[in-house]
Amino acid sequence: MKFPGGCYCGKIRYQVDLDDKDQARTSLCHCRNCKKFTGGPFGITTKLPKSSFKIMSGQDVVKVHEADNGAGVLLHREFCSECGSGLLEYGANAGDNIYIFYGTLDQPTDLPPKGEFFCSKRDSWMPEVPGIFHKQKITE
Repeated sequence: MKFPGGCYCGKIRYQVDLDDKDQARTSLCHCRNCKKFTGGPFGITTKLPKSSFKIMSGQDVVKVHEADNGAGVLLHREFCSECGSGLLEYGANAGDNIYIFYGTLDQPTDLPPKGEFFCSKRDSWMPEVPGIFHKQKITE
């Protein structure tokens, strides 16, 4: 199964190639780090095997930023240097996985959310997403 995507300006195009949709897990995250990075009430990413992700064009405008996430974990992020779109991220504990930013998929609804994380940090005005798992982790 192929899932194409790219940055906002279109200079970067990628493809995710999975044997099965179950290799991907889309989740909403309510942690402070995701809120700060996205500028919204949550982040939404799709976890998938690093080997399934390939940049098809625009590798020359991919930029990398690595920094401590505030909890002592190195966080690696890749983005487009032309339009600023975030493409993917992963931390030291990601193993052989990456987390692509959901909105960069051409058809994100093909990989709908399966869960929410850091639900204890969900903004009080935002309802729980029904029909998916909810992890009530208290610490970040």
